[in-house]
Amino acid sequence: QVQLVESGGGSVQAGGSLRLSCQASGFTYSGNCMGWFRQAPGKEREGLAQIYTDGGMTSYTNSVKGRFTLSQDDAKNTVYLQMNNLKPEDTAMYYCAAALSPFAPDDCFSGGSTMGYHYWGQGTQVTVSS
Repeated sequence: QVQLVESGGGSVQAGGSLRLSCQASGFTYSGNCMGWFRQAPGKEREGLAQIYTDGGMTSYTNSVKGRFTLSQDDAKNTVYLQMNNLKPEDTAMYYCAAALSPFAPDDCFSGGSTMGYHYWGQGTQVTVSS
C-alpha cells in the first residue's frame, strides 16, 4: 500500500533553516504528484508546494515562494522541502502527500488547497521560536 514517511522536523529559531524529507513507497513514483502541506493549530491544512515527479515541474504558494524549495531524488523515491528564513508563523505540523495518476502535470498543482491529494504521511512537527 502507499506509504509516505516524513522526517526532518524540529525546533529552530526565527531566521533558521530545516530540511524535511519524505520517502514514498507502495506505488510507481514517476508520473505522479507529490506535495508538502502544513496545518497549524486551529487552522485548516494548507498546500505549500507540489511537484510532478516526471520531470520535476514544481509550484509554490505565495506564502513560501522564495523561502522554501521542493526537490526530489527520484532514485530514492524521496522529496525534500528545504525551508530557509523560517518565521514563527511557519510553526505547524508538516505533511507530505501524494496524488496518483494525474491526467496532466498541472493536476498536481493544488495551490493552497489539498484538492486531489488522497495519500498522506504521519506528519512532522516544525516549531519556530522568535
